[in-house]
Amino acid sequence: MTVHNLYIFDRNGACLHYSEWNRKKQAGISKEEEYKLMYGMLFSIRSFISKMSPVDMKDGFLSFQTSKYKLHYYETPTGLKVVMNTDLGVGNIRDVLHQIYSYIYVEYVVKNPLCSMNETIQSELFRNKLDSFVRGLPFFSARAG
Repeated sequence: MTVHNLYIFDRNGACLHYSEWNRKKQAGISKEEEYKLMYGMLFSIRSFISKMSPVDMKDGFLSFQTSKYKLHYYETPTGLKVVMNTDLGVGNIRDVLHQIYSYIYVEYVVKNPLCSMNETIQSELFRNKLDSFVRGLPFFSARAG
């Protein structure tokens, strides 16, 4: 099992952070275009699910999968969106995404007076803590293929 990449978007769709670990194929477009495409897809899926679901979805959209990867989604009450792509063997990781938000983003971005909110995260400490956290996950494998 493995983690491919992670996006953090603000409530307006700006990509505040992007990391990748075991991504084998690039999108073939600029990173800015990729971020817009990802956010647009998330916006559309959330809208579709909220309108078409035959049951009340108290948690909303949590994940979807293709034949090659699984996208996991977590949205905070303030509209921050954390998106992680993994391989298909990874189960529900809502708690992991919540931990990334509460223990890494809040601690090293929100509480950091040197970090400007709603701007790309420049903190090296944040990047290092996030990288260490993801590499320490039980489903992270550097040898995944």
